[in-house]
Amino acid sequence: MQNRFDLVIRGGTVVTTADVGKYDVGVRDGRIVALAEHLGDAERVVDATGRLVMPGGVDTHCHIEEPPEGGPTISGTFETETASAITGGTTSMVSFAIQEPGRSMRAVIDDYRRRAAASRIDYGFHMIVTRATDELLGELPSLIAEGNRSIKVFTTYEMFRIGDTDIVRLMEVARDNRALMCIHAENDDAIRYTTERLKREGKTAVKYHPASKPIEFEAEAIRRLSTYAEMVAAPAHFFHLSGGAAADEVRRGNQRNPMIFGETCPQYLVFTAEDLDRPGREGEKFVFSPAPRMKHDQEELWRHIRTGTISIISSDHAPFLSIGEDGKPLPGPRPFTSIPNGIPGIGARLPLIFSEGVAKGRISLEKFVAITASNPARLFGLAPRKGSIAIGADADLVVWDPEEVRVVRNSDFNHANDYSPYEGMTVQGWPQMTFVSGELAMKEGKVLRLRGEGRYLPAAPFRMPTLS
Repeated sequence: MQNRFDLVIRGGTVVTTADVGKYDVGVRDGRIVALAEHLGDAERVVDATGRLVMPGGVDTHCHIEEPPEGGPTISGTFETETASAITGGTTSMVSFAIQEPGRSMRAVIDDYRRRAAASRIDYGFHMIVTRATDELLGELPSLIAEGNRSIKVFTTYEMFRIGDTDIVRLMEVARDNRALMCIHAENDDAIRYTTERLKREGKTAVKYHPASKPIEFEAEAIRRLSTYAEMVAAPAHFFHLSGGAAADEVRRGNQRNPMIFGETCPQYLVFTAEDLDRPGREGEKFVFSPAPRMKHDQEELWRHIRTGTISIISSDHAPFLSIGEDGKPLPGPRPFTSIPNGIPGIGARLPLIFSEGVAKGRISLEKFVAITASNPARLFGLAPRKGSIAIGADADLVVWDPEEVRVVRNSDFNHANDYSPYEGMTVQGWPQMTFVSGELAMKEGKVLRLRGEGRYLPAAPFRMPTLS
């Protein structure tokens, strides 16, 4: 007699955004088909007694295999970095496809689809617009209709930023085509002025990176851009909020326009500006933007997570090697302006947030699931297939040991980078097994899922989500 299930995860504590309870999870044909206290036999039974069973993470902020645009190259490939994702309990992601000079966005998306065919997890794309030409605006509706339903813009970085008028035009395209605007918000004019002043004063050491772009510049840009979104009735999501003042502006914007959303990242919850003043060249490993802030900003971010102003924690995975021409430190003194901005984090995201959030009593298990899986899936049009443990959802599941305590090593993450900024931290809670579509993808740190087994995830049209 054929078993009713391909897989049963038995005896674990199942966590959703609304409930924590002891259930068995039954899987057939890659989907969750049963949740009950005592399910029958299966082709494979996993004993999860004493463990937590949670949905696979959804990481909606990942830079992978992006072109260097005249600067250092991001390390790793879709194959290597999605192995890291699986190791840390992430089973779906939305990466970036960046508009390159002289190329159509259609060609860019097609190119990224070819690269991402090596992914081990399911994936979608944000479209980064760096030149809002009439031709580009004409391309977007068909690309959005195919499932690329988020548009990212930068308000800073000379190679990427676009002007306010073009941002408003893109907001109108997003609104009219049921897509979501995503924004890296910092005041570029203020940053350039302040950076030049610091240079004149001889303050170019890495520790001055935060001084060149204080949180007030971030808050001002969020206030301005959220006003534009309100003006044209468009949805807008603000990436990587770095502290209290930035999150406060998202809260105010959301009060005026409920379609204003915000995220933060683990680095803003565990690092401060002081980390850039570490001895020797170590501080260079902590250069990312917006810059890390102060200790009180971390507690403000946790407060905004609890109250729902911040609905997502993503990784902003942007790894650069620590040595070589594409690395962060190079021989000799190096001004902060020449150090690549970004750190690895796709594998570290979930263990860090579990340890800093759940284990330290800052958030509940339900909130952990919401901010790392369910909310990103809902906001970016991947639900109900992704981000939840529910009948009909993909069987993307992670079995956690909530009591395991370990000192983080770079080798824990199975990525291509030669360092992790989180190395040496002590964390509590670690994924033991990761399942993708019901198949065992990782067990005790060993990645089993193969190159190319990930699938493209077309996003559904934007609709106002219910976030937890």
